[in-house]
Amino acid sequence: MDLTNPVTWAIIAVLVVAGLYAIVLYNQLVSIKHAVSQAWANIDVLLRQRHEELPKLVEACRRYMQHEQETLERVVAARGAVAQARERSDVKGLGQAETVLRAGLGQLFALAENYPELKANESFRHLQERITGLENGIADRRELYNAAVNINNVRIEQFPDVLIARMFSFPSADLLQFSEAEKADVDIRALFS
Repeated sequence: MDLTNPVTWAIIAVLVVAGLYAIVLYNQLVSIKHAVSQAWANIDVLLRQRHEELPKLVEACRRYMQHEQETLERVVAARGAVAQARERSDVKGLGQAETVLRAGLGQLFALAENYPELKANESFRHLQERITGLENGIADRRELYNAAVNINNVRIEQFPDVLIARMFSFPSADLLQFSEAEKADVDIRALFS
């Protein structure tokens, strides 16, 4: 290798620039991958908090809603399904379990309207507000998670990032989606019949 030859220096310069560019791309992909993990962890925190609050809500309702045991049992079962999906980091399973849980909570809150003593119970009102706040937080964080997943998935498919992503096995991530049933309008009349 002749270091006095300008062509040799040009080749070295191109290799150095290409190497630095590859390092920058790799570091960006690592940062994006960790952003997805962080967004998932943020959802997980709220899911855990809600998981801890739901038994208290069910117990508060159980005292007043003697004839609504089926609804209470559905909420408890759905809570368990969400917990299992969360522990497995099963995003698709979590989306399905969340749909069932949210439908059960919607029905539970609608049925609570039939029980004035329950609605007047301070503990129930506090739990209802707490869980509603957690639900809103989960929805907000789900949006952030899905944005991070979208950025990750687009970047690992774009050229030249795809070369680095494949070389270092950067995985794609699944969006956290709820079923169409959750997006549909709620039939309030059916909840009271």
